Amino acid sequence: QLQASGGGLAQAGGSLRLSCADSKRTFSNNGVGWFRQAPGKEREFVAGIDWRGANTRYSDSVKGRFTISRDRAKNTVYLQMGSLKPEDTAVYYCSVSRAPYSSTNYSQYRYWGQGTLVTVSS
Repeated sequence: QLQASGGGLAQAGGSLRLSCADSKRTFSNNGVGWFRQAPGKEREFVAGIDWRGANTRYSDSVKGRFTISRDRAKNTVYLQMGSLKPEDTAVYYCSVSRAPYSSTNYSQYRYWGQGTLVTVSS
């Protein structure tokens, strides 16, 4: 249902854009979040957006560098990542919130995508 894409290898200071496509209109009226999980670490919240795209939230570690947005006509949510750092290296997942708004708590989400790997070299 959710297809995350756009990951790859980037150099520090570079940028990537991740996409989360919703083929079955799962998140049309729900918030969407991006999470990431680095090797040996717990999954952490990165960014979230409400169902309209009017309200966004970010973790402190990415605030000012990443931007989340959504195109409701295309049923797609994007994560524009800039000023990348090696510590951004992780598998990035998108997920649908159980509510019209996003949350920083992963337990408030359902329908996880398969993840896309982002590797940032120094």
